[in-house]
Amino acid sequence: MSTARERLTDALYGAGWSTVKKLPEPAATRLGRTIADIAWKKRGKSVLRLESNLARVVPDATPERLKELSRAGMRSYLRYWMESFRLPSWSPDRIRNGFDVADVHHLTDGLAADKGVILALPHLGNWDLAGAWVTTELETPFTTVAERLKPETLYDRFVAYRESLGMEVLPHSGGSAFGTLARRLRAGGLVCLVADRDLSESGVPVRFFGDTARMPAGPSILAQQTGALLLPVTLWYDDSPVMRGRVHPPVEVPQTGTRAEKTSVMAQALADAFATGIAEHPEDWHMLQRLWLADLEERRT
Repeated sequence: MSTARERLTDALYGAGWSTVKKLPEPAATRLGRTIADIAWKKRGKSVLRLESNLARVVPDATPERLKELSRAGMRSYLRYWMESFRLPSWSPDRIRNGFDVADVHHLTDGLAADKGVILALPHLGNWDLAGAWVTTELETPFTTVAERLKPETLYDRFVAYRESLGMEVLPHSGGSAFGTLARRLRAGGLVCLVADRDLSESGVPVRFFGDTARMPAGPSILAQQTGALLLPVTLWYDDSPVMRGRVHPPVEVPQTGTRAEKTSVMAQALADAFATGIAEHPEDWHMLQRLWLADLEERRT
């Protein structure tokens, strides 16, 4: 990305956080839907990639159905951004009432056991809102990892934004994040990781909607090394202002096998839980990048 484009990107995100959060909620909702529809009609690379990904999730969908799903997907994606721009100005009650999660006892029981908990999520719904709910409703701080974006000022904006919601944010690059996460878990803390897309190119191969993708090994290895509970979480929207979610049963560490074999089994279990949530709410999966190995190899050729 050129320096000029980086500056423009940073300026646009800055305008979003400074301007959108001041809008009345209905106006922000309309703005997000308008931007989504404009982007969808342009049929740019991101929209086409979203549609291609959705074709794997819903393999029997007609071309017309895929277009409907991608349009709904862009609206969901812009809802995420409108909410995220506004979250720092939401009251604690608005945050508490903005998320309804099923089977949260898996999380609260795990925290009560004081052995550490890892929440692993796909790019479904609004994971920032879910995190803000945890720090507000459960009054539980947590540690997460963020991709180091360019320009650096944009990365700093995201860190400041998430820290304002009660999160400790570590950079994905640099090599020290894993050790810090392990220390937090051994102290009985909570770690939340978005884990359906491998950023290291050394992730674990999994079967995902009938083909091979790579997903991060980190959540599974952390659970093995620290004894922390590993819980998949899926999120989705409905027609209300409230986001929905589910905490899935724990992913157990296999009793036998090498570390690599255990990691493979656990990563597959996470992928299966993610696939369940994505299949139920495909329009809320905000995956606008290549994910499957076949698609990544196609780009390289």
